[in-house]
Amino acid sequence: MIITTTPQIEGRRITRYCGVVAGEAILGANVFKDLFAGLRDIVGGRSATYERELQRAREIALKELEERAQELGANAVVGVDLDYEVLGQGNGMLMVSASGTALVLE
Repeated sequence: MIITTTPQIEGRRITRYCGVVAGEAILGANVFKDLFAGLRDIVGGRSATYERELQRAREIALKELEERAQELGANAVVGVDLDYEVLGQGNGMLMVSASGTALVLE
């Protein structure tokens, strides 16, 4: 499955549009991760813990996107957009959503 942010795949002809697909991942923040990330913020530097959680959420959202595209018979998803949000009480949850157009390439 080809998944790209571009509107087309160079050198490949689109034979059928299958529709818009999306994948989401919502992860709760662990209190211990928050504590250590907060300490990192105080002393400066990057928070590897949050970076790993963002990466994991992005991978889950893209995997869901791919699965939904396959269900429609697609072999590619173009125009993929990734969005990141915090939600929940006290912004304790991270949401990553991925959406794009599923299609069939020849």
